[in-house]
Amino acid sequence: MEEFLTALEKRLSEMADSGYRDFQLGLIPGIQPETMVGVRTPQLRRLASELRKSGQGKTLLEALPHGFYEENILHGLLLSQLSDYEETVAELERFLPYVDNWAVCDLLSPKAFRSRPHQLPEQIRRWMGSSHPYTIRFGLGMLMSFYLDEPYFDPKYLSWAMSVPTGEYYVDMMAAWYFATALAKQYDAVLPLLQERKLDRWVHNKTIQKAVESRRITEEQKTFLRTLRWKA
Repeated sequence: MEEFLTALEKRLSEMADSGYRDFQLGLIPGIQPETMVGVRTPQLRRLASELRKSGQGKTLLEALPHGFYEENILHGLLLSQLSDYEETVAELERFLPYVDNWAVCDLLSPKAFRSRPHQLPEQIRRWMGSSHPYTIRFGLGMLMSFYLDEPYFDPKYLSWAMSVPTGEYYVDMMAAWYFATALAKQYDAVLPLLQERKLDRWVHNKTIQKAVESRRITEEQKTFLRTLRWKA
């Protein structure tokens, strides 16, 4: 494994772009500069595909924790391509505690989840009940991705999203994103939550802001939503 990781880090270094690295560091607060090489996402996607086809992807999945941001991106890309549901959940359980930024978190899009639409919600709920902010964010993101459209939407999922702890910026941002998307897809179910001020004040106002900025919300709906802003 050590030989593989050394070769991988050398490969990443050869693809590095210092200008892109500086740009990324500005977008992802909290990342230690020495842990980011500066490799563009399309290159990482091609490398992940190469590792998966060669069988070396499994070695990377086993090598936690990673030393570099790009290795975490590669890990997320490889994990998202796993086809077995149980294996995917097990790998996420191993990986999520090490996710420490929104970019790696939001990259995760497991294709295996589509095969278990009825089993997945309870697993999502467990992630949303975590004490780790990016595990919560991931759970909210999966609820948004898979359970706002018919026939899988259930109003109880709105309650689940409302129950996540507030005060952590990247959790609150995902919660607002979730409710704004829910307004676009399930307007009548979500509107009472805003009318009755069921959400945290910050999440409430950010939800309205995101909804008003959305092309999926009608102008009539936007006009009404603006009247629901929670003023100090």
